[in-house]
Amino acid sequence: MILLTGATGYVGRRLLRALAGRDVRCVARRPEAVEAGPGVEVVRGDVLDPAALASAMVGVTTAYYLVHSMADEGSFAERDRRAAATFGAAAKAAGVRRIVYLGGLGHEPGLSAHLSSRQEVGRVLAASGVPVVELRASIVIGAGSLPFELARRLVEKLTVMLTPRWVRTRAQPIAVDDVVAYLVEACDADLPQGGVFEIGGAERVSYGGLMREIARQKGLRRLMLRVPVLSPGLSARWLRLVAPREAHVGRSLIEGVRNETVVRDARALDVFRVRPLGLSEAVRRALAGTPPPAAPTTGPRAWIALLGLVLTCLVVGALGGLVTSAAIPTWYATLAKPTWTPPGWLFGPVWTALYVAMAVAAWRLWRRDGLVEERLPLALFALQLLLNGAWSWIFFGARAPCLALVEIVLLWLAVAAATVFTFPRDRVAGWLYVPYLAWVTFATALNAAICALAT
Repeated sequence: MILLTGATGYVGRRLLRALAGRDVRCVARRPEAVEAGPGVEVVRGDVLDPAALASAMVGVTTAYYLVHSMADEGSFAERDRRAAATFGAAAKAAGVRRIVYLGGLGHEPGLSAHLSSRQEVGRVLAASGVPVVELRASIVIGAGSLPFELARRLVEKLTVMLTPRWVRTRAQPIAVDDVVAYLVEACDADLPQGGVFEIGGAERVSYGGLMREIARQKGLRRLMLRVPVLSPGLSARWLRLVAPREAHVGRSLIEGVRNETVVRDARALDVFRVRPLGLSEAVRRALAGTPPPAAPTTGPRAWIALLGLVLTCLVVGALGGLVTSAAIPTWYATLAKPTWTPPGWLFGPVWTALYVAMAVAAWRLWRRDGLVEERLPLALFALQLLLNGAWSWIFFGARAPCLALVEIVLLWLAVAAATVFTFPRDRVAGWLYVPYLAWVTFATALNAAICALAT
């Protein structure tokens, strides 16, 4: 009998399928979440519960330990330490012959807290007296793998990426299929004393190199700009803005990636039959297995949202019009203006069209991925709309062209940023911003000329 913990996790689910045909018992806090097939027994339990483990390990010869914490807060190291000690003691008492554990690559000194904890778990399991086969892996590449999905989302969402030092740290990414193959073979390998084995893909590459390979295979041009300093904490906050789905463990991942995770001891290639894939093939398989994006929001809710966004933009324009319409034939008419100034009647129709276009752009982002996932471009949309409305009151209401110039430069920056962050997500929405950006560019030049003539 094989005991499997972590059967609802990313690697555990795949390992359970690979063990099809064997007698497997899964221990899970939520048994209903286990994808159990024929010959699979599922029992409710927790690795911190000695009684539940003692019952689950009856008749078990090999136990897989695929449990670890990736929380950003709390004493995860202490929880993992206690869980490993409890599991090891239960395995020893039940006469389990082997524990197979998947840990993390990395070498002292300077290991991150999470990598250090992962390796400590292996030592705690081995201290139980049960032989432990510990496989230490680098970044796991596969559809649904958090490090891979984070890299993919960044590539898809950002045309220009600021890359701190940790993005350039060497790693040895390994395909999830190869990880599972190692785990399956570890069950039966002739290793009576166990041992620690470092496993990695066929190539060494940085996290930035992984992103470049994803971009290459997706046919995307991405510019990576190096920055000298960007702490894991700041990087994690940035990830929460641009990739919130995957960023809930952002800091943990970053702290692991900033350590070099390459294979220094290649004994695994002598002991196991697995021959790991290269980076290109691993990424190709991962991208092929990535599910298509969710269908956009449709129906009455979508049309109500569109109407709401259009009305919001038009209301902002109308509020600005309260001071603009009165000032154009009076104060504005007396201003010294350059010869290329457009007639006053043109501003109303142009701005109305631009307000509708920017509303549709924001709506397309919202209906594609939702407010949380698209928080950054939608926040930029809201910012530029606020600055847009404020400019009319400064220029026409306060009659301060030079102060308005400062404000419209900020508006231009906000519109440019919204355009840049929108294009990779939705090209149609990005193009809807282009006329607006062009008009604000023209308006900025006009505002600057009027300010110069007024001084």
